[in-house]
Amino acid sequence: MNDYADCLAAFVRALQLEPAALVGLSFGGALILAAFHRHRGLASSLTLVSGYAGWVGSLGRADAQQRLARSLEASKLPPDEFAASMVPSMFSPSVDHEAVADFVDSVRAFRPSGFRTMARASFEDQSHVLSEVDVPTLLLYADHDGRAPVAVGEAMNAVVPGSQLVVLRGPGHVSSVEAPDEVTRELRRFLRAAKSVGGEG
Repeated sequence: MNDYADCLAAFVRALQLEPAALVGLSFGGALILAAFHRHRGLASSLTLVSGYAGWVGSLGRADAQQRLARSLEASKLPPDEFAASMVPSMFSPSVDHEAVADFVDSVRAFRPSGFRTMARASFEDQSHVLSEVDVPTLLLYADHDGRAPVAVGEAMNAVVPGSQLVVLRGPGHVSSVEAPDEVTRELRRFLRAAKSVGGEG
């Protein structure tokens, strides 16, 4: 995860966006926590959308090991079977399948070695970062998320100083795809408030 974090920091700095409002979905939540820890001053705010403090940090070591093992096994499947194994846990039972077709296609186009690398990085514990966070933080979770349940957000909310927990009603794990308007509304509300407090764009 440290390598991912260093790449993200280099990208933000190359675009001259520092300090930036960092938003991470799922794996991206652990990524922006690692980037915050390794590159102080990089972030003006943090938003974790269905994110983790790493699988170990949010799910416990036993569950994290099981998830890693399942992910590594899934990475060996042909693209259609891989998508079939992953996609059902990404959305609520009531999702409009036409609305998420592009996302499903992107899952089919996965690269096995890249997925395994991401899974191993996701496994790492980032919970030590939570108490260090000193920028505005939004924890955006969904009530039909079976991968990063609301309890994961509640646990982080109890540790991250001054964080805000918002629970969306209806969507599953990839809420930005299933409920884009609701996610955008909450992001805009949070970022406007963070900008007025911190004075950063």
